[in-house]
Amino acid sequence: MSGEKLRNIGPKSAAWLRQVGLRSRADIEAVGAVEAFMRVKRAGFKPSLNLLYALEGALLDCHWQQVPDERRAELVHAAEAATALLPPPRHRPAASPVTTTMHEEEAAPAFQLFDDPAGDD
Repeated sequence: MSGEKLRNIGPKSAAWLRQVGLRSRADIEAVGAVEAFMRVKRAGFKPSLNLLYALEGALLDCHWQQVPDERRAELVHAAEAATALLPPPRHRPAASPVTTTMHEEEAAPAFQLFDDPAGDD
């Protein structure tokens, strides 16, 4: 954050928040914990729910573990609803590993890249 240290927000989270334009407590208060979390997520980062709780704790000026369970459930529900509205990822999942199976009757001789003209008898 810009000079001010927010409770519960470490260097990595602060960097993510800066990168999505949230540079002060006032910026986070203006959008709320869920929207701040979603901005980080939409930017392509992979925040855990701990960031969501940390943001709420920062706004409430308490340790993130002191955010009441009922409020945590509300935050998770709101974040899940917002996540459901995100467009699908643009990348395709990685392909499965390629394997080659050779049966004994198909076993090839030693691997040869080129014909060996000197080897013809």
